[in-house]
Amino acid sequence: MTDIPLLKSRLPGLRIEDHPTLVRQKSRDFFWYSPVLKRQLDHLTADCVIFVRTIEDVVEALAACYALGVPVTPRGAGTGNYGQAMPLAGGAILDLSGMDKVLSIAPGRIVAEAGAVIADIDRRCQAQSGQELRLHPSTAKTATIGGFVAGGSGGVGSISWGGLRDFGNIIRLKVVTMEAEPRLLDLQGEDLHKVSHAYGTNGIIVECEMPLAPAYDWIDVIVGFDTLGAAAAFANNLGEADGILKKQLAVVAAPAAHDCFNRHRRWLPRDKHVACAMVAPQGYDAFLTLARRDKGAQLLFSSHDLPAPERKGLPEIYELGWNHTTLRALKVDPAITYLQTLYPFPNQLALVDKLHALFGDEVVAHLEFVRFDGRITCFGLPLVRFTTEARLDEIVRIHEEAGVPVFNPHRYTLEEGGMKQTDAAQLAFKREADPKGLLNPGKMIAWDDPGYDYASGRTYLFKGMQQAAE
Repeated sequence: MTDIPLLKSRLPGLRIEDHPTLVRQKSRDFFWYSPVLKRQLDHLTADCVIFVRTIEDVVEALAACYALGVPVTPRGAGTGNYGQAMPLAGGAILDLSGMDKVLSIAPGRIVAEAGAVIADIDRRCQAQSGQELRLHPSTAKTATIGGFVAGGSGGVGSISWGGLRDFGNIIRLKVVTMEAEPRLLDLQGEDLHKVSHAYGTNGIIVECEMPLAPAYDWIDVIVGFDTLGAAAAFANNLGEADGILKKQLAVVAAPAAHDCFNRHRRWLPRDKHVACAMVAPQGYDAFLTLARRDKGAQLLFSSHDLPAPERKGLPEIYELGWNHTTLRALKVDPAITYLQTLYPFPNQLALVDKLHALFGDEVVAHLEFVRFDGRITCFGLPLVRFTTEARLDEIVRIHEEAGVPVFNPHRYTLEEGGMKQTDAAQLAFKREADPKGLLNPGKMIAWDDPGYDYASGRTYLFKGMQQAAE
């Protein structure tokens, strides 16, 4: 247990809260999307929350926690789905949401503190310079830019710009180390991979410089098809139409779109598989031409043709995609969970058909089309009707045996949720920047169990979870 009075005495200028209700609320993210993580993590909380507003606050807090051996779990808005912000070993939550300033906006780039909310960044950029962020999660209205960099991998905009870790999609990061005398490091280029998508296990991101693109009044469209294969083929063709600028492109199998997208339901026949896209205005006529050439396509919805009063209250199309699709499905059926898969190029469409035919309504297809290694393909975030953990593991195995890798959202570690191998650069940086292993403990297997066999099929369980529960 953390000696909270002693910690407070070392940090007299910082707000530190230990009320159980507040601490529990700040100790949770959206891990409960997974019934597995809900079982494993629901009982865990930190001992206190440290609120910071400046880089100096972060340095002071980390120095005190290092001296006292207090584990530190960083938190932005807690919109992650994999337990990234869950404190597995108690200790302190470091709440960075007060570091919310936009520091500068220039052609093609923005600098913002880590706690700045992404939608607020976009509003500032659009008003001041007619620009917007290239990439953001579907939770942009609440998610922070630092949380996105630390816990995200792509999202809205990936159909044009690729993944968050693709070179050029992050320009620079400022990171504070967890040492006796914390250092403030400026990371660029290849060094960015040390801390991006590392869950804050090896440094606290305090400032982000991100690339911008021109902002548009994006047109939301939904196109219906009689078969999933036809919807996926249309989306793939639209993705490959490089002359049509797109911000979002997804496919949802019937009847999920009708059942889950309640505010758009009147435009969505229950038997239609749908492709949902955001298209730049200058590409709209070209998009319509592409849709007309597809004999099976039916334009069901277009914000371009909708009077302003009817558009009021409708979510943007990106809020029907990515894990917002899962959230909307959960509101309809609490037994739903999801997976994250990759349909590798060039066989993505055949693999989509194969898995859809194999699972039917047990695993309802939801595809997010992206630019991956320079080629158009799709990730899957299918809606899985959960029965047992054993069956969920079997569904994962069937996908992987079919050649569809699973980035498992039912695991809280970096390695199990990713490529099932050690990230040598992130591990080496943790040894340098967090020598006591106090940053977000339990999330990096390579630190805690260097000899772990990723091919064993067993789930890694962090020992500190049991200690925190005692």
